[in-house]
Amino acid sequence: MKVGEVIQEVSKALRGKEEVIEKALLCLLAEGHLLIEDVPGVGKTTLALSLSKVLDLSFARIQFTTDLMPSDITGTSIFDQRKKDFVFKEGPIFNNVVLADEINRATPKTQSALLEAMAEKQVTVDGVTYPLPRPFFVIATQNPMDHYGTFPLPESQLDRFTMRISVGYPSPEVEVSMVSGTSPIELVQNLRVVLSKKDLLGILEEVKRVFIGEDVAKVVVDLVRFTREDPRVILGVSPRGSIHLATVSKAKAYLRERDFVVPEDVLEVAPYVLSHRMIVREGSSGEEVIKDAVKTLKESLSYK
Repeated sequence: MKVGEVIQEVSKALRGKEEVIEKALLCLLAEGHLLIEDVPGVGKTTLALSLSKVLDLSFARIQFTTDLMPSDITGTSIFDQRKKDFVFKEGPIFNNVVLADEINRATPKTQSALLEAMAEKQVTVDGVTYPLPRPFFVIATQNPMDHYGTFPLPESQLDRFTMRISVGYPSPEVEVSMVSGTSPIELVQNLRVVLSKKDLLGILEEVKRVFIGEDVAKVVVDLVRFTREDPRVILGVSPRGSIHLATVSKAKAYLRERDFVVPEDVLEVAPYVLSHRMIVREGSSGEEVIKDAVKTLKESLSYK
């Protein structure tokens, strides 16, 4: 299966992280956006670069800083002396894979420049709307341990991210091979293209056609309702979260080489799709709430 080959090829650069690569690929196949929350230096940039290389997609990296302006992301209109008119110059957002590095270092005004792009796959500059390329995949990173000079992402921004994951430290064996072997950047440069953009677009259409029955849709809704009724939760998951959970479940079924979704697909991806979409009371976490929700649903469905 070609999609399986993508995971194998990317793992040549991001060694020992096949599960992380699969989650990122799930998010891409669901035509969503990915938030990676982890400490620096564990391979977040390598993951984004590798995916774009293996899938033959255009790539741009935006380093978010406090002085970054919205126009630095979307682009701006520049006066052309020859044409005697303003001409729009596209910003880095006009790429297939966009790495928004340390997104929480930018001001809320600059962060908001991504909202329209992520939700509607378009940007509006000077009253003119420009469509973004397809596929369009934002991978944003933030360091959870560094709060100095950062601006926490508002709920509306977090809700735009289809999934939130972490990469984690490599195993001792993998780290030894990293220290004594070739640098990750060189490994990325040596990766081969597994899927063309045309092939990928065809796969995205196939994922859309994956069937999700009413009984499985009920599992999706029951999980989301659990977050709205749990006393630990101040603000539960929105309907957008329900839709994202369904689309990622379709991508999971596709990777399993099925054309229909089963409850296991939904329950497996739920922690990465839902845990960042709620506001919980002090002393609790979204991960705990979703873990309990999944456990409750498994018991009600008579799963072991």
